[in-house]
Order: sequence, then C-alpha cells, then structure tokens
Amino acid sequence: MNLNELSILSLYSAMAVYALAFIAFSFDLAKRSAAVSQAQGDALRSAGPESARSAGGAGGTATLTRISARIVNDASTPYGRSPSLRVGVSLTVLAWLIHLVADVLRGLAAGRVPWANMYEFAMTGTLLIVTVFLIVLTRADLRFLGTFVTGMVLVLLGIAALRFYVEVAPLPPALQSAWLVIHVFVASLGTGFFALGFALSAVQLLQFRREAALGAASSVPAGSVPAGSVPAGSVPAGSVPAVTVPDGATALAWKNPLRFLATLPSAATLENLAYRVNIIGFILWTFTLMAGSIWAEKAWGRYWGWDTKEVWTFIIWTIYAGYIHARATRGWRGSRSAWLAIVGFSAVMFNFGIVNVFFKGLHAYSGL
Repeated sequence: MNLNELSILSLYSAMAVYALAFIAFSFDLAKRSAAVSQAQGDALRSAGPESARSAGGAGGTATLTRISARIVNDASTPYGRSPSLRVGVSLTVLAWLIHLVADVLRGLAAGRVPWANMYEFAMTGTLLIVTVFLIVLTRADLRFLGTFVTGMVLVLLGIAALRFYVEVAPLPPALQSAWLVIHVFVASLGTGFFALGFALSAVQLLQFRREAALGAASSVPAGSVPAGSVPAGSVPAGSVPAVTVPDGATALAWKNPLRFLATLPSAATLENLAYRVNIIGFILWTFTLMAGSIWAEKAWGRYWGWDTKEVWTFIIWTIYAGYIHARATRGWRGSRSAWLAIVGFSAVMFNFGIVNVFFKGLHAYSGL
C-alpha cells in the first residue's frame, strides 16, 4: 500500500469519526431541549404566575456592545456540561488528528503541499475549518456549533472523495511557486474563519427570532391561552392565569422544536462573536487578494486580468468589507448584519464549488 492509498484510508477513517462526533453533538442538542422543557416546567410549578412571564422572556435580550475574551454566559436557561458534549469534542479532536495524517500523507505522496487541486484543497480546507473551531474553543465555549462544523466537514469531504478525487500529478508550471504555499494556505485559513462566522450568524438569526417572539409574548395583557398552546401536563390547573399570545410567539414559546436555543448565548452575544471571527477572516482574505495579485504578475505578467476566479475573490472581499463597514458605521446590527455574513460565506462556497469546476480560466486547476 503506497502513501496515497494510506492517505485515502486515513481520510475515510477520519470521516467515520467525524460522523460519530456529529451524532454525539446531536444528542447534546436533544438533551438541551429536554433540559429547557424541564426548567420551564419547574419554574412554572414552583413560582406561579410571575415566573411564567419572566421565564418566557428572560435572558439574553439586552444588547452587548462589548464582550470579554471568553463567552458571556447570558443564556436564559443555564446548561451544564453533558457526557455527550465531552464525547463529541473528544471525537472531533481524534478525527482532526486522523484527518491531519491523511493530509500529510497526500502531501508526501505528491512531494509538495497538498492543496494543488480541488480534492486536495477540500481536504486541507476542511482540516483548517476544524482547526479554527478547536482553537476558538479554547477562548469561547462554542461547542454548541459542533453539529454544524462536523456536519459541514462531512458533506464537503464526501463530495471531495466522490466527485473531486484525482490521482497525484505534477504541478503545472504556473503553480510551481512559493506563492502556492502562501496564497492558498491563507485563503483556506480565511475560509475556516468565515465558516465559523457563518455558523454563528445562522444561530444568531434563530436566536433573534426566538427572543423577538418571546418579547412579544411577555408584553401582551392577560387574556386566554389559545387551545393546545400549552403542552399537556406541563402546568398544573389554575397555576397560571390565561394569557393571550400571538400565534407566532405561542409556537415559539411553548411548542418550539428548537428549545435548545434557550441554552445558547443571546443573539447580541452571538452577533459580537461572529463579527470578531469574520474580521479575522476578512484580514486573511485581504492578504489572499494581495498575494494573488503579486503571484499573477510573476506568473502571467499582470496583476489583474478579470479572470473569473479573480473577480469572485474580489466579490467576496467586497461583501465582507461591506458587512464590516455597515455594522461598524451604519448601525447595521441584528438580522441585517447576520444576513450579510451568510451571503458572504455563500459566495465563498460558490467560488469553491461552482467557479472552480464550471468556469474556465487561468485559475482552472481543479484537476478534473
């Protein structure tokens, strides 16, 4: 068995462990939902009417303009560590180590850095996404994103292994440069930060919708609870006065399938974290754009040529520049900034999965 075959075996082994980590993180989300239901029931039974209103709208609605290096614990429902969460993180670390071995073996088999075609870029890029996630975990408790990170890595590696795989081949002349190491690695690292920022922004939108609905529910006058809005057996008869709640708020407050959101940081905290992560990604992407121009001048004799890949790299830079500018100077906070971050990462994925494969140009090095 040669080095490339060992790399493939290691990659599939890493995917199997990532799948187990995904299952463990999914179990944790289920436990979070159960913990929220239990906490709501206990609060309603023990403290009566006033707690019913405060439990629905408590926690996480105040806007935070600054946060410490470690994540603020402002979840409306406290949640302790669970065995499934610890197992998920441990399995992710193990999968990362096996993934690293697969990447290094591919590089040794090729006799160069392992990111010269789509298959290798996907392998290295997903490795860096997980690397960024694990590093950020040492500064902020973002383990609740484990399901998203491991799930996305599994999907990308599966597509790479099934659709993008190519045998080891020599580098084209234009890629035989030290800029291949610098330019592509920094782009991959920036993508890792953008991926984490995308995940935080997506959760922020869900949390913002939940907080808005619960705020509306807690502000309405006493009336009658719509039939079927309170789970059977969760509140003793006569313990809570009837409350008229808008339909959307009722669905979220009492029958929301995403109850685990109550154990996560507030939308404001998630937004601040996403902003910090995306700024790092933007700095790296700025360097990517500059390094690519320098490399293009050395390889093709011009800094800019309106090649499809160059254009989309600039479009991504423009979207994130707009996101940072709008949030910092125009007051674009809340859902608008989150949508900008999501559009930016969607452009990154389009650049990787569509432009590289279906658009021809000087950057057509997919190997397919």
